[in-house]
Amino acid sequence: MQHPQPETGKLRIGVIFGGRSGEHQVSIASATSIIEHLDRDKYEIVPIAITQEGRWLFGVEPQRLLAAETGPEQGDLLSESLAVTLPADPTAGHLVPLSQPETGIEVASVAGEAGRLDVIFPVLHGTYGEDGTLQGLLEMASVPYVGCGVLGSALGMDKEKMKMIFQVVGLPIVDYLVYRRHDWERDPAPIIATIEARLGYPCFVKPVNLGSSVGISKAHNRQELEQAIAFAAEYDRKIIVERGVDCRELECAVLGNDEPLASVVGEIIPSNEFYDYRAKYIDNRSQIVIPADLPQELADQVRRYAVQAFLALDLSGLARVDFFLDRRSGHIYINEVNTMPGFTTISMYPKLWQASGLSYAELLDRLIELALERHADRQRNRTQLQL
Repeated sequence: MQHPQPETGKLRIGVIFGGRSGEHQVSIASATSIIEHLDRDKYEIVPIAITQEGRWLFGVEPQRLLAAETGPEQGDLLSESLAVTLPADPTAGHLVPLSQPETGIEVASVAGEAGRLDVIFPVLHGTYGEDGTLQGLLEMASVPYVGCGVLGSALGMDKEKMKMIFQVVGLPIVDYLVYRRHDWERDPAPIIATIEARLGYPCFVKPVNLGSSVGISKAHNRQELEQAIAFAAEYDRKIIVERGVDCRELECAVLGNDEPLASVVGEIIPSNEFYDYRAKYIDNRSQIVIPADLPQELADQVRRYAVQAFLALDLSGLARVDFFLDRRSGHIYINEVNTMPGFTTISMYPKLWQASGLSYAELLDRLIELALERHADRQRNRTQLQL
């Protein structure tokens, strides 16, 4: 689909944020920062909010949605805003409003204020946004979008499948076990016994499909393990349990499509026993060290592993790759990738690139360029059989 530039000569960027996820608030904070830093001389910005119930709203500024989440303004915001979606028509490239008159759903382009969307920036963390579901919708609508595609997003969200691929390509990971909520609720005793025999304590318990440390616990004994599994099962049907490692936590940012580049390596020194949700977003006492105090050879190895993981999962655009450095053995383990990492000005991903010589605004420009580049490459694929 061709995307002619509007009369202003600017690209129209639809920034989608919020969403049906435990990371809803983090998404709003990231979108607020991105919208503030997008160059108004280059872009027209179209904010598109998704409420926690999944309703798409046109033209809602992130700050206003954030205020409405906990205040009396929410009802007013929902009544004032226009409910929209993307059309199934891949030649449209614009938002369509949804209303419920007697004749059914009214479909018409949102003209004037929004018009055609040249690129979508899906600033969504977690389920129904970072897991390939939204990416599938954008593919069907044939709209260029920032970040990983359907497969890469899904693999980047599913810690079980991600680790399977890491093992296949030879990336080092800590030992782990995965269980289904159904099996845990039916017969927890053998699950506990297996975890204790194979992984021991301490161990980490996580929902397989979530990020921002939501639903994660560290278990030091059987009672804490049982509580941790039940807690993780509230967020996902799959629960992963990982062997605890006395480690330093390292992070590396990757940027690109087919020839990705890795940033300098950073280190997180958490304020709590591990880098949980509170340590990340609430107490502001965790320390970030960029670049990490590492021997050059070790830092280079982390960067190589980061690019290898990016390519193995068929990622595109961006990802943050997280590592453990075992304090005793000095071994590096890859923990996971995050295909839409936090994007506030104090988030690791933009800070790592700033330390690598790319400013926040330049990083946003590059991500939009990569979105258009990947979309153009997709358009080369035949969708009709030619005999």
